[in-house]
Amino acid sequence: MNKQLIKIALFAIFFIAAQNIPAQGPPPPPGGGHNLEGDAPAGGGTAPIGSGMLLLITMAAGYGVKKVYDKKEENRD
Repeated sequence: MNKQLIKIALFAIFFIAAQNIPAQGPPPPPGGGHNLEGDAPAGGGTAPIGSGMLLLITMAAGYGVKKVYDKKEENRD
């Protein structure tokens, strides 16, 4: 009972503390008339996350298929 209460209290403390931690602010704007000719994105660069997400989902699906296959082989014996 005490261990469970301690875990709940620690979770609550970390959850509340995480709400108060500020994120890093935006970078300063580029100087020297940069981006007047449209040579850079106005809001900063964008990171392509689409291929990373696809890779992550594919790996998770492959892992799930492997786990199902292993469980099926285990039940077959």
